Amino acid sequence: MAAPTPDRTPRLLSRGSWPEVRRIGDILRAETVGGVLLLAAAVLALAWANSPWSEAYRRISDLEIGPAGLHLDLSLAQWAADGLLAIFFFVAGLELKREFVAGDLREPRRALLPVAAALGGMTVPAVIYTIFNARAGDGALAGWAIPTATDIAFALAVLGVINTHLPAAMRTFLLTLAVVDDLLAIVIIAVFYTGSLHFGPLLLALAPLAVFGLLVQRRVRSWWLLLPLAVVTWALVHASGVHATVAGVALAFTVPVLRRKPGPGPGLAEHFEHRFRPLSAGVAVPVFAFFAAGVSIAGAGGLGATLTDSVAVGVVVGLVVGKAVGVFGATWLVQRFSRARLAEGIDWWDVFGLALLAGVGFTVSLLIGELAFGAGSERDDHTKIGVLLGSVLAALLATVVLRARNRHYRRLCTVEERDSDADGVPDVYQERPGAA
Repeated sequence: MAAPTPDRTPRLLSRGSWPEVRRIGDILRAETVGGVLLLAAAVLALAWANSPWSEAYRRISDLEIGPAGLHLDLSLAQWAADGLLAIFFFVAGLELKREFVAGDLREPRRALLPVAAALGGMTVPAVIYTIFNARAGDGALAGWAIPTATDIAFALAVLGVINTHLPAAMRTFLLTLAVVDDLLAIVIIAVFYTGSLHFGPLLLALAPLAVFGLLVQRRVRSWWLLLPLAVVTWALVHASGVHATVAGVALAFTVPVLRRKPGPGPGLAEHFEHRFRPLSAGVAVPVFAFFAAGVSIAGAGGLGATLTDSVAVGVVVGLVVGKAVGVFGATWLVQRFSRARLAEGIDWWDVFGLALLAGVGFTVSLLIGELAFGAGSERDDHTKIGVLLGSVLAALLATVVLRARNRHYRRLCTVEERDSDADGVPDVYQERPGAA
């Protein structure tokens, strides 16, 4: 009797290779802890800003430090947005480069889905926001990009709270979608939210950036050499008028991913990622959240006034509906116009749950809101309330869908974690291609 012919049909949301799954698992654990800290910082800021001691919160946020001669006499809130978030985008840049150079996404067929989902998840919310604000006037359209970003730390914190056991493929998809999302967000910030451009400082920034790149290409790890170059690059980009977080991505893209000599052990990009991810997830993002989320609801005119503002409504509907439609629709289109099918054990309800979870926006959404309307303005306050409300609604809806499937996820995770020969590699990653 002839052996059955292996099924060669491409699979969407397949689990990938064991080294990549193990690496992404480590990343997600760090991001989950960071997400809990982010949530705690946001809740603290929101409570403080709406307490009798709200003026003290404002004074701390507006406290200026830094050398005025270098135009770096910034408030603490500005240091958090321009400085600390540069670390966040540096880590995101390292992750993105590694994914497309050495990760599973170096294969175009595997990269297609998260890239398409990220594009869909940014386009549809932007269109929805534009529809709500097309006739609003008074600069309301400037916030079109606010509901386009997914906050992976916030999303993972939600998963941790609801105790949902997502299979490896779904976790990988969520992370890679968010990483591509971050890259597109930084492009949007650089292109659409640069108020005035000064070419002198921008051209000067190329010098320390080039030296930094030359050193890391030679596998230099000495912080006392690299850190001053990174700070100078950041300061010059800041002085150019381009948002300083762009410097973080530019620096990350110079770091080599592959080892100079093939062999075991992490490359320099992975080494830097391990070193800086705890700083990004545990310090940079929570501190930014503390300064960005502290909106006084009474000062914004009350919840009723906020929810009648087309900006806030556009943000909420964009995050809750736009993200779900964009991510789910893009995934369906990839499946429809290719030969691919969903991987075994994955259902369209699972895709819908992830699409809803992608509507949890926070860090980048709040940053774009400040750039669009000006920190502390009434529209910015309405934006913050809209982002918080939209993210909470998206998280609640995702919880309903994903919790309903949690028993199924537990079974999948049990299979994925089974290691019969105790060699440290689960059995499913050692099966022959086409094996049942």
